[in-house]
Amino acid sequence: MEQQKIDEFNHQHIKDHQRKFDFVAEDVNKLDDVLQKLQAFNIAIPSWALGTGGTRFGRFSGGGEPRNLEEKIADVGMIHALNRSSNSISLHIPWDIPKNANEIKALASGYGLHFDAVNSNTFQDQPGELSYKFGSLHHTDKAVRDQAIQHNIEVIKYGVELGSNALSVWLSDGSNFPGQLNFRKAFQNTLDSLQQIYAALPDDWKVWIEYKPFEPNFYSTTIADWGQSHLLASKLGKKALTLVDLGHHLPNTNIEQIVSLLLMEQKLAGFHFNDSKYGDDDLTVGSINPYQLFLIFNELVEGMDARGLNHATGIGWMIDASHNVKDPIEDLIQSVEAIKIAYAQALLVDTKALVDAQQNNDVAKAQEILQAAYRTDVRPLIAEARLRAGGALDPIGLYRSGGVRDSLIKQRGAKTVATGL
Repeated sequence: MEQQKIDEFNHQHIKDHQRKFDFVAEDVNKLDDVLQKLQAFNIAIPSWALGTGGTRFGRFSGGGEPRNLEEKIADVGMIHALNRSSNSISLHIPWDIPKNANEIKALASGYGLHFDAVNSNTFQDQPGELSYKFGSLHHTDKAVRDQAIQHNIEVIKYGVELGSNALSVWLSDGSNFPGQLNFRKAFQNTLDSLQQIYAALPDDWKVWIEYKPFEPNFYSTTIADWGQSHLLASKLGKKALTLVDLGHHLPNTNIEQIVSLLLMEQKLAGFHFNDSKYGDDDLTVGSINPYQLFLIFNELVEGMDARGLNHATGIGWMIDASHNVKDPIEDLIQSVEAIKIAYAQALLVDTKALVDAQQNNDVAKAQEILQAAYRTDVRPLIAEARLRAGGALDPIGLYRSGGVRDSLIKQRGAKTVATGL
């Protein structure tokens, strides 16, 4: 997406934008500070999200999917050119193994991208190797555990070559039936395995431990909740942190409280953003419960300010979704926008008034303060920040009017399947 096309598109829509922006900006405290924070705030795009997802029942490609890592980087570059808020890519190994790290880094740099956390995979069997059918890092067979450990160490090596500084670990380890697993031994095996992975981390690296209450196992999961992840991270050391996936919670879980406490304990690694209705649905961020997303960001902004953390770099921000019936690029643009909306709303909270209301137990006032920020249409603020950074006022509008997906189908074919899917 050439800058000239973006500029021409913006010129056509600038009057309408200016009218909306002026209306909202008039009531925003420290407007320049808010806009600068919005410009700095970026969300990583995972390499596995550039193709159309699916379920165990079927998968329906939208055409023009990236056939290799190079094309995935090009797609992320397209997203970043449009929204100026997606300047990094998170790789999943072995789905996206870089054959030449220097060339891949140079390609990404040409699009203004760098590499975020690298993700290991022990939830699928790889050709010719021992099976993870009954688990990986928790497996009863030491040979299987050793294989999973070595895979994670290999992923770290790939990450070092690419300039990453974090390893994200999610385990599908668990059990489907009572009596299948000794919980204590499984947890101890997992800890022992993670300790060996932890020992292989470079000095400036972190390991992010993800949790999930169910699926693919339906009786128990070895790292089932934030408490178990936090316990492992605490036992491992300062370089180990808990990663929060918004979909990895049972219905009605108070995720904002979890986030607040992990941040307080300096154990919050960051996020895998998505949304859910029933379980781990991996839906577009903010499509189901945008108010909860705002409440999470309210705790994040308050907690990060209390610790003096930079909002953009203090923790990790990444999308993890499955857009089964949408154009993946459009879905990712929508997700980034939803995240920035929640962040912008949190920046508008009158924190001094909220603290006063909390100290005086003025429950109604506290609610009014939060909802005043939440009900503010901050989209013109985000568009203005994007405009100042060189992005498009309406990223999806330009993407569609430019016929980008049709061009990708012509280049790549209508039946291509993204690696890993």
